[in-house]
Amino acid sequence: MSLRSHRYSGLRAIAAAGVTGMALFALPAHAGLFDDDQARQAVLDLRTKTDTLTAQMAAAQRTILDQSSRIDQLQQQVDTLRGQNEDLGNQVTTLQRQQRDYYTDLDGRLKKFEPTQQTVDGVQGVVQPGETDVFNAALQQFRDGDFKSAAASFRDFVQKYPQSPYQPSAQYWLGNALYALRDYKNSTAMLAGVVKNYPNHPRAPEALLAIANNQVEQNQKAAAKKTLQQVLAEYAGTPAAQTAKDKIAALK
Repeated sequence: MSLRSHRYSGLRAIAAAGVTGMALFALPAHAGLFDDDQARQAVLDLRTKTDTLTAQMAAAQRTILDQSSRIDQLQQQVDTLRGQNEDLGNQVTTLQRQQRDYYTDLDGRLKKFEPTQQTVDGVQGVVQPGETDVFNAALQQFRDGDFKSAAASFRDFVQKYPQSPYQPSAQYWLGNALYALRDYKNSTAMLAGVVKNYPNHPRAPEALLAIANNQVEQNQKAAAKKTLQQVLAEYAGTPAAQTAKDKIAALK
């Protein structure tokens, strides 16, 4: 049962008890002392008092009902405010998440336009924005067999990014693209630069093998053998050295 019902029932019981009590105690007290007129007057007075009490009880009931109605309204307002507060809390949480995602995305976008320090095949250097994509695009052209386009792309890369850690690999692949185009002279010159400038780079012994191939294609077998022996002497124990040993055997 609600608070309002409890209040209403309690007040009504009290009022009813008051009326009954007055009737019980008033009538016997006057029954033997007054005549009929006086008795009727007493009854009328009692009725008046009863009506007054009834009116007071009705007024009290209305007051309780009004207060209960106000309490219900206040409760509804509290519930409404609580719901609005929850909605605002959810909106704030959503806005905070969106703001965090926005700045994370913005930071990622900005980093794409900033140089980064990277190590490529043991060579450390600054990689410019878009540089890796340019290199990979040229390498893909080579793998697709488009050696002319690959040679042009690697040549542009070598000129555009002279300090790039991709330089040794770019020069190596340019030398191989030129070999595929039968430009043996320029291929050898490019590969020799890799060996000279980056002797400790993983591509250096492979560049010597490629130079030996150029020399064989030009029927320079003695020079090719000498180049292969250089691989054995300077890069012993590497896969390139084993390849050089096999090639020397094949030249005999």
